[in-house]
Amino acid sequence: MKRIGFVVWLGLMFVVAGCGGSSHGESEINGNWSATLLNTDGTEAFSFTTSLNASNGNSNVNVNNFTFTTSGTCFAAPLSETGSFTFTGDFQGHVTGTLAMTITSELEAGSSNVLTMQGAVNGSTVSGTWTLTGVTGCTGNGNFTMNRS
Repeated sequence: MKRIGFVVWLGLMFVVAGCGGSSHGESEINGNWSATLLNTDGTEAFSFTTSLNASNGNSNVNVNNFTFTTSGTCFAAPLSETGSFTFTGDFQGHVTGTLAMTITSELEAGSSNVLTMQGAVNGSTVSGTWTLTGVTGCTGNGNFTMNRS
């Protein structure tokens, strides 16, 4: 009887380890990404490339090597980028969750342009909505898609 109890306990430990603190979901978000942000009329507003790295054990995402690939005056250096990621998954490796990113460009006189993005993660694609708030000419909203490069 003790042997059966140990086998059941061991099996439960494997299940818990598979569901809990695994970095599998983080590996789904880690890597190089390219994004296209569309205005509500379907025209391209912005595009960028970046490298994302989920911090092990929490929802923070390190945003590195962020570069706009479209020209414009709304985002000048220095930029600050932050992100967060939550995920769920199953034993077949299907990962879903949410990604939130904020890109801020500090301007003179204490003003700033702030791009916020909120999207659903589905494997190697993130899609969702974006909003830009800031000075005149640097506002808008629409949809975006990010793909692993």
